[in-house]
Amino acid sequence: MPIVSLRLIKKQPNMNINFEYHEVAASPRLEALIAEKLNKQESKYDSIVNADVYFKKENTSNPEQGKICSVRLNMPGPDIFAEASTASFEASIAKVISELRSQLQKRKEKLNEF
Repeated sequence: MPIVSLRLIKKQPNMNINFEYHEVAASPRLEALIAEKLNKQESKYDSIVNADVYFKKENTSNPEQGKICSVRLNMPGPDIFAEASTASFEASIAKVISELRSQLQKRKEKLNEF
């Protein structure tokens, strides 16, 4: 099966979200789901400039893994990155958003100390 790599750039109301797919067909439903969740985070943490979202499919012997969602948030200072591999892209998105939320909260707390 040939590798399918497609890069789409969606302009959201507050930030740009770049989508990239590897061995996965582009999905407006997944894009809408993660865009909604990322925009909620952006409304709480206004320092987010843009996001790079990667969907990958990996052949694995474990049925609980293989559908990978990775997100890199570009912001002042070091970027924030999270990745999850589960049986479905929806579950991977939920795990990634949870991890990003905790990293953003830690960064916000650290900045508020100063």
